[in-house]
Amino acid sequence: MDYKRITSIKDPNFKKLHQLMGEIFPQEEVLEYELWREPLEDPSIRVFVALQEDEVVGATEYRYYPEWNIAMTDFTIIGKPGLGLGRFLAQNRLKDLKKLALDNGNELFGMFAEIYDPYRVQNHEFGGVKVMDPYVRREVLSHLGYKRLDLSYVHPSWENNGEAVKGLDLCFMPMDDELEHLQAALVVEFLTTYYSILSNKPKEWLEMINQVKERDIISLLPL
Repeated sequence: MDYKRITSIKDPNFKKLHQLMGEIFPQEEVLEYELWREPLEDPSIRVFVALQEDEVVGATEYRYYPEWNIAMTDFTIIGKPGLGLGRFLAQNRLKDLKKLALDNGNELFGMFAEIYDPYRVQNHEFGGVKVMDPYVRREVLSHLGYKRLDLSYVHPSWENNGEAVKGLDLCFMPMDDELEHLQAALVVEFLTTYYSILSNKPKEWLEMINQVKERDIISLLPL
């Protein structure tokens, strides 16, 4: 199994990856093909695929923010069961992020992720791939150390249509297991930067950001 980075939409493996994303994720979660051009060329955005021979069987996208010494897991895709892909992707991702933090003169502080709450939204089948089932994914991420931020979370649709996507939690995996909260200012700065590519922000998202601005800290709760 190879862990290979993709930096261009012209990479033949990107076409395979985009097709896999369309098979796995809901439509509003998948950025249009051409809109991937700039993100893939952005050195801060890291898209890797798990290659078994010439087949893309899994993938992960994440990014490191040196100014905050944090990371964000955009997605993890497991296309086939029984290959150990979850651990393969998680271990290679963490190894890469720790090196990026070390090059920045730090030890990684932690990593954000958006996680579906299947107890609220039960209609996401994720392409029928059982290991991508939201119940399974939520428990796996909990085992990895992710904690849920204490806020009512929405995010802008990646279709950039001004719709708010609900039914998710914003979570954070601290490298320090004893960490109990995040500074609200960090959460605001991160989310504002992360979604800066989308021009059409929903009213619900703007209201959420304003509410977080009024707080000092955001508690980290069990997932």
